[in-house]
Amino acid sequence: MYDVAVIGAGVNGCAVSYYLKQNGKQVALFDREAIGAGGSGAAGAFISPKFSKSGELKELMEKAYPFALEFYSKNFPACIKNAPLLHIAKDEDEAKKLIAFKENTTLDIGTPPLQVIQILTASAQECENVYVLKGGVVDAKGVCNQMTEGIDFFNFEVSSLTCKDGYYEIGDIKAKEVILAYGAYEPLVDEPYINLRGIWGHRIDIGTSTRTEVTMHHHVSISKCEEGLMAIGATHDVHYHPQKNKEPYDIEKGRKELLEKANLTIELKDVEILADYTGLRCGSNDYMPLVGKIVESKNSDKEISYYPNLTMINGVGGYGFVMAPYIAKKLCEHIVEGKEIDESIAPVRFYKRYMKRQQGKKR
Repeated sequence: MYDVAVIGAGVNGCAVSYYLKQNGKQVALFDREAIGAGGSGAAGAFISPKFSKSGELKELMEKAYPFALEFYSKNFPACIKNAPLLHIAKDEDEAKKLIAFKENTTLDIGTPPLQVIQILTASAQECENVYVLKGGVVDAKGVCNQMTEGIDFFNFEVSSLTCKDGYYEIGDIKAKEVILAYGAYEPLVDEPYINLRGIWGHRIDIGTSTRTEVTMHHHVSISKCEEGLMAIGATHDVHYHPQKNKEPYDIEKGRKELLEKANLTIELKDVEILADYTGLRCGSNDYMPLVGKIVESKNSDKEISYYPNLTMINGVGGYGFVMAPYIAKKLCEHIVEGKEIDESIAPVRFYKRYMKRQQGKKR
């Protein structure tokens, strides 16, 4: 009998498994592919803040961003390459957001050095930018594997959940609690108020003679170049879903798009494609994650009722490696210590919105 079964071994599932193990819990981790596969394995895994004027997501990211940098640097130093981050506006609207961000942020920002500006294309040099002094890129698969060292991993697809006598059955495995962390694939719990969307990602690792000492975000994300190796990613395609599209994803087209967009920022020379990483990420309609207890809508008439000992951690979109350590710790504290999770990131917020819409239809 396990204390907790975590379904989905992306960065969310791996991070919450790590915290649970640190708190003495016996954890069983499940995935249809492998640890750190899918959308997490395809992620650029850039650690950066949210560049916007205001809003709940910006507030959450301003907490999660420094937390993530410390988390990886302290616990998994071999899996993070620290470097300043240069974020360049794509258009006038984003330029306005960056100006407002610089006026209000509590993060350490500065002026990009001349040698950084000089490697940009002429058009990129003219754009508004923010230079964040602390940033980094994480080895996505490497850190997921390190977070789950010593945790029992089961490589098979979970197709159903059965709860009886106070525990869950997953195949031959029994667990007192279950955490759903499987992204945008077919849901194990079919609730009408949970509307997660798939975001297809593609990252490439390249060899190049072009040198950069910082990471860059512009039309795509570009890593610091070390020993001639650079990561570029990831495209965000909301139209492609591996379970819904009949045609396979066009790798060559994706590569071409990534390189064309990267060359709008810097001129890449002597390019050699070394590896492709693709996978499905998961986002929510309001761009905030879903962390915590799941409302059982059919039993929530006059009072809100929750599934017994069933929680989720999902919907982080392209911010997975920034958000995961912070929200995984919140979920672990909820399970271990009974701490409440703020409604701004809890699934119940979507249930309440759904019920308001349903009541409006009856009028």
